[in-house]
Amino acid sequence: MPFAISISILGLLQAALVALPGPLPELPLARLRSPWWALVPAMSIVLVIGIVNFYEDSATALSWLALVAVPPLAAIALGFLVRRARPSWALAVVPLFALAWAATDTLAGEAAATALSALACIALGWLLVSVVPVLWLRLGIYAMAAVDTWLVAGDLLQGPNSVLNVASPAADLPRLQAVHFGSARMGFGDLFVAALVGCLFASARPRQVEAALLVAVLALAFDLLFFAVDTLPATVPVALALAIVQSRSSAGRARPDNVLAARR
Repeated sequence: MPFAISISILGLLQAALVALPGPLPELPLARLRSPWWALVPAMSIVLVIGIVNFYEDSATALSWLALVAVPPLAAIALGFLVRRARPSWALAVVPLFALAWAATDTLAGEAAATALSALACIALGWLLVSVVPVLWLRLGIYAMAAVDTWLVAGDLLQGPNSVLNVASPAADLPRLQAVHFGSARMGFGDLFVAALVGCLFASARPRQVEAALLVAVLALAFDLLFFAVDTLPATVPVALALAIVQSRSSAGRARPDNVLAARR
């Protein structure tokens, strides 16, 4: 599949991840709530890149971690977290995993593996939303995009990313630690940040839809930069969409007060 089509589909997948989360079940994690958890998105990039950069064998360990963790997280998302979810939907993880394993390095297998990773990101986003105050979580998303941009601009991300992308568990098991679709590649964090924004807006459907549409438009526009560069921080369109929706929401809340003040 041509790169332009492949990367466009992945950008639209980011938009879909913003739109997919439904009203999220509450978790009894009040004691764990802390602004410090907002560092997780940015630090996930820094730590993974740092570990892989200094210990290449860690990429294989991360591929095994993803293999073990992603399917059950995807099942939780399908059964309870996506819009109109039903517990029986969790069983869809089994054929998806089987296809990703049986058809490794084919478009169908890559699509199944990508779906599993994307759904797992929704479950991870739900966990983080449950323990981070909203304001701090937004700041954490902006920090993640800033760190991602800095690493790409400094050519610090490309090498470790290449090692992580080719790492594979034994027996041709699916590579779920990164996203491979057609001739395009994305990091797991690029899907995670989109799912995180979706979980952030899960209880506010109009803003969630607005954010999803913005991510689609911004991601497709951002991809035009591939005519000039080889690597882009795919977290940026998601963070920009969040900032736009939030600024519009803040302006909407402030406007009635301004009108009332003018009438007085």
